[in-house]
Amino acid sequence: MDQHAQRHGARAARSHGTVDGEHGATADARSRDPQGASLPAGRAGLADRAKHLPATVSLPIITALAFGCFTIFRTHTDGTKGGPAMLYGLAAAVVSGALGLLVAHFQSSMLTETRALAYGALFGCSMGWVYSLGGESILKSSTFGLAMGAIMFVVSLYVFRTHRVREPHGRHRPHKPRHQGSHGLPVATH
Repeated sequence: MDQHAQRHGARAARSHGTVDGEHGATADARSRDPQGASLPAGRAGLADRAKHLPATVSLPIITALAFGCFTIFRTHTDGTKGGPAMLYGLAAAVVSGALGLLVAHFQSSMLTETRALAYGALFGCSMGWVYSLGGESILKSSTFGLAMGAIMFVVSLYVFRTHRVREPHGRHRPHKPRHQGSHGLPVATH
C-alpha cells in the first residue's frame, strides 16, 4: 500500500475514533511526513489542516494581522509607544479579523452589490478609525474613511462583476427569456 493511502486511512480512522487495519491505519498515534520522519498525530494533523485552509479563512486573518501592524505604525506616528501601541494593534487585528471572517463567511449568500458594500464599509470604517489615531479631527477622519470605503466599494464591485463565473452562485441575476416577434424585437407576454 502506498504512503498516501496509508496516511489517508489513518486520518480517516482517527476522525471516526476507530482504527481499521484494512485501510492502512495503525494503532500507533504517530504519522509520517513526506520525508518519512515520524511525527506526532497532532502536529501532522495541524500541518495537513494548514495546507487545506480555505481562502475565506486565511485571507481575513492575514489582512487582520497586516492591519494590526499598520495600526501600530500609525499610533507610533502620533507618539504612542510600547504597550499602548501594541494594544491598539491587537484590538485592531482582533476586531477587523472577526468582522472580516464574518463578511467572508456570509459573502456567498449576498448579492454582488451588498457584498461590495460590506467590504467597502468594513474597509472605510477601519481606515477612518486608524486615520483618527494619528491625531486628525473627526471630520477629516470621517471624510477619509468615507472616501476609502467608496473606493473599496467601486473596486470590489468591479472585481465581483468581472469574475461572476467564479462566484459561489454564478450569475446572481439571470435574465428571464423573452419571446421575440417576427422582427427580432421582444414581445411582452401576459
